[in-house]
Amino acid sequence: WSEDRFQEIIKETSTFIKKVGYNPKSVAFVPIFGWHGDNMLEESPNMPWYKGWTKETKAGVSKGKTLLDAIDAIEPPV
Repeated sequence: WSEDRFQEIIKETSTFIKKVGYNPKSVAFVPIFGWHGDNMLEESPNMPWYKGWTKETKAGVSKGKTLLDAIDAIEPPV
């Protein structure tokens, strides 16, 4: 549950996302630990450094804290 490791993963993943033609600013990055359900449905007390995600959307900016929030914020293709 290291913030440094999470930031490293965001950096590496963002590079790949750019290469395949997506804008990393339109992606919600959420640190989760599925075994315990951390940040999946509810905010986890095990990652106090995590303040939530922000992403750009067609309608403006979306914010959330969990994987469920990120899934709910996915915009369907038009």
